[in-house]
Amino acid sequence: MSYAKEMEVAREAARAAALLCEDVRREMVSEDTFTKKDKSPVTVADFGAQALICRRLAREFPKDSVVGEEDAHALRAEGAEDARARVADYVGRQVAGATEEQVCDWIDHGNGQVGPRYWTLDPIDGTKGFVRGDQYAVALALVEGGDLKVGVLACPYLPVDPEDPDGERGVLFTAIRGEGAQLESLRGGDARSIRVVPSHDVANLRMVESVESGHGDHSLQGRVAANVGVTRESVRMDSQAKYGAVARGQAALYLRLPSPKTPDYRENIWDHAAGALVVEEAGGKVTDVRGRPLDFANGSKMHGNRGVVVSNGTLHADVLAQLAGIFG
Repeated sequence: MSYAKEMEVAREAARAAALLCEDVRREMVSEDTFTKKDKSPVTVADFGAQALICRRLAREFPKDSVVGEEDAHALRAEGAEDARARVADYVGRQVAGATEEQVCDWIDHGNGQVGPRYWTLDPIDGTKGFVRGDQYAVALALVEGGDLKVGVLACPYLPVDPEDPDGERGVLFTAIRGEGAQLESLRGGDARSIRVVPSHDVANLRMVESVESGHGDHSLQGRVAANVGVTRESVRMDSQAKYGAVARGQAALYLRLPSPKTPDYRENIWDHAAGALVVEEAGGKVTDVRGRPLDFANGSKMHGNRGVVVSNGTLHADVLAQLAGIFG
């Protein structure tokens, strides 16, 4: 089956959402943060990005559900009039005449359920990075029969050329199952195929890991990486941009090991789906700490998985061997 149309729609929707996010960040991010029940920061950009993407998916694929991170409950609440108007204003820059009620309805289209075919969306993965003026990603993936089929990561702050960190920023990673992974500038232009770094390329055998200490066990991650020969200082960045770094050979390993502070935590599907497909199609491997495939078939939480191991493939068995005695 061809997924060309799904890719075209996902690429265009993610690009539009990234443009909205950058508009918000330039104009109002310093004053535009409020809090969800789980205490993670949410911005007008989260809601605007989800509205744009869900609107497009509902129009093009009306039978597909969308499992997204956000809902419009906070925007519809009394006292949220200013925030609601702001979201509608940013969405209206790309969808002429969009009303506040329409925008809230588009956001809530992302409250769908995991099923035989669905999309999963994180409108801003790495919200704290977004607020800091650092890495974040718009992450969108199509899941069919429990398998990832299409993945798109828009990373507006990631350098197009990792060797030129002060050069052009804004990268779009795309992948279709069985067709490889590609990278292109968010500004447009030709896409190029990407591959993970081979293990003999010692200069790029580094690890990438989360900035937030609560998102993993940094101490253990460092020991495991060193034990498999990844000894260069790790790079820390927010969001699924880490998956992009592994996919394009900027790093060979990304570990998100269960934190001792939150041993019962289980990962959300939208935090990994798009990035996992991009890495796999670039020649890498993605599993949990026990070597199990990530489960995208049974709900928004991956209850059957613990942690995440992302590698260039050749390092994977050695990493899992290091973890076997710790996680069983």
